[in-house]
Amino acid sequence: MFATAIIVFRETLEAALFVGIMAAATRGLVGRSRWLTAGVLAGGAGALALAAGAEHISALANGVGQDLVNAGILVVALVMLIWHCVWVSNQGAQAAADARALGSTFKQGQRAPWALMIVVALSVLREGAETVLFVAGFATGSGPTGTLAGAFVGVLCGSAIGAIIYLGLSRVPLQRMFAVTNTLILLLAASIASQLARALSQAGLISLWGQPLWDTSPLLRVDSPVGTLAHALVGYEAQPTGLQLAFYALALLVIVIGSRWVRVAQARRRTASTARVLAGA
Repeated sequence: MFATAIIVFRETLEAALFVGIMAAATRGLVGRSRWLTAGVLAGGAGALALAAGAEHISALANGVGQDLVNAGILVVALVMLIWHCVWVSNQGAQAAADARALGSTFKQGQRAPWALMIVVALSVLREGAETVLFVAGFATGSGPTGTLAGAFVGVLCGSAIGAIIYLGLSRVPLQRMFAVTNTLILLLAASIASQLARALSQAGLISLWGQPLWDTSPLLRVDSPVGTLAHALVGYEAQPTGLQLAFYALALLVIVIGSRWVRVAQARRRTASTARVLAGA
């Protein structure tokens, strides 16, 4: 039961943190709760569907079908998060003084609200599928009663900590909200890039830099409470491979450079617009 609770807690915490950060980042958006709820429900349904067909999926592509599915999910989630960090975060900074302005940007089409649903659904789908598969496998070997009880405790504790973090973010003034949440989303994107590297390596699609560079398990185990939180927030790995570090750093680099480019482009457009107005006057 305890082992089940720990592992389910870890998977639930990652999804809960992601949903909590997204909820805090879109505070004030009209209809936010509906999109978030739809994303969670869609992700949960997808996780159950993947778990139900896991045996068939794993048999595809010479036994690496599940790894390919995981990699595909991670690719889509990573692209969505990079898009958020590069484009949406820069747009959001202009609306930080007024939560209604943030909601209006979605209404006017500057930000598609369905993107919020998709990225949440993918996060829940990825973590939920792993959780369902683990619980089903563990129940087969150790009995369903203790396993299900441990899973329930893990889901409850992971969701509770995610809610606490969301409440903490919700207390941050709107002027600082975007800086805080964008930093967290930036780290989440880099973490997903690292997980993508591992999935591609496990599927045999990339064989470079596959050896662990160091081992910090004696200092901080990934399956410990602190290690679990660090893994969920910043993608901590006790034994990261060179490929994972490369993907992690590349994701950070792409987002930072892309964000600066968008800010410069927006500044130039504002300057040009002001110049046209002055010339017309």
